[in-house]
Amino acid sequence: MEITTTLAANPTDDARLAEILSNPGFGTNFSDHMFTVEWTPADGWHKARITPYGPITLDPAAAVLHYAQETFEGMKAYRHDDGSIWSFRPEENAKRMVRSSHRLALPVLEPDDFVQAVTELVKVDQRWVPGNPEGGEKSLYVRPFMFASEKFLGVRPAEHVTFMVITSPAGAYFKGGVKPVTLWLTEEYTRAGRGGMGAAKTGGNYASSLVAQQEAYANGCDQVVFLDAQEGRYVEELGGMNMYFVFDDGSIVTPETGTILEGITRSSIIELAGKMGHHVTERKFGIDEWRDGVSSGRITEVFACGTAAVVTPVGSLKWDGGETPAPASTDLTMRIRQALVDVQLGRADDTFGWMHRIV
Repeated sequence: MEITTTLAANPTDDARLAEILSNPGFGTNFSDHMFTVEWTPADGWHKARITPYGPITLDPAAAVLHYAQETFEGMKAYRHDDGSIWSFRPEENAKRMVRSSHRLALPVLEPDDFVQAVTELVKVDQRWVPGNPEGGEKSLYVRPFMFASEKFLGVRPAEHVTFMVITSPAGAYFKGGVKPVTLWLTEEYTRAGRGGMGAAKTGGNYASSLVAQQEAYANGCDQVVFLDAQEGRYVEELGGMNMYFVFDDGSIVTPETGTILEGITRSSIIELAGKMGHHVTERKFGIDEWRDGVSSGRITEVFACGTAAVVTPVGSLKWDGGETPAPASTDLTMRIRQALVDVQLGRADDTFGWMHRIV
């Protein structure tokens, strides 16, 4: 793409930026610029531009507001100790957005253009990428998203679509160290069904999970677990994370995809665990197998993964009328987590070719 750049007239001053980067939190502060490109059937993708960050104007009849035709991605950029900046497997996020776009009847943004958009925006706002001089896990969270921006109330695919990228500095997900999360098993709500949007990264999947997440909070849990919509027997995923189960022989099982999101972290762990000597199987995984496996000691660890938390150990599982205790160990979970974080932050050799240099 040919990208024009208009720099912010009043970028965030150094003192304020240092204050933000010292304690960035998550998703509350945004960098000085954003990327935008638009699509129509006649012109394809056009008007690619980097401009100062700010509000956008949407007509009240914009299709996305009425029919939720939108997709998004989540990824991170990391500053290594030598000052260089890298992103983690951006081409995989690009390919997943292609798949999501097909499912939501949106135009495809080619992976090379996706990666270029992310790369050029991070270059412009590279001072927003925090460092980790004391071995921390700060990063720049990158949020590409696409939505139906056409002014039209008919139910059909939009003929004006906008793709944007914004960025936000992010601190370590776990303040004070990684701790096992307690999970609530919802038996009323499901996340996605056969033929639905479960494998697409679209806001509707997350919106539908919120009431179940409230249920989890009300029962003293950190996250919610969803079962399949057809039989209500098989574990799918959390509200926003994929799951893994470690057995006493060292083998690992993760629920098969189809109605769940194909996480980039998820696929990376399959490769990483395999290299560490663990056989990983993708298959249907029953809730009874989870409960019985932990109780018998056959399942020694359970963990979840996603872009924000990377990897988190899972503690107890609760449901209306019962509870399965926390698995006995978190050893392999933490070793996998550390190995992945070390690659992302340049503390270990990238033998997989996952990292993409930006600066």
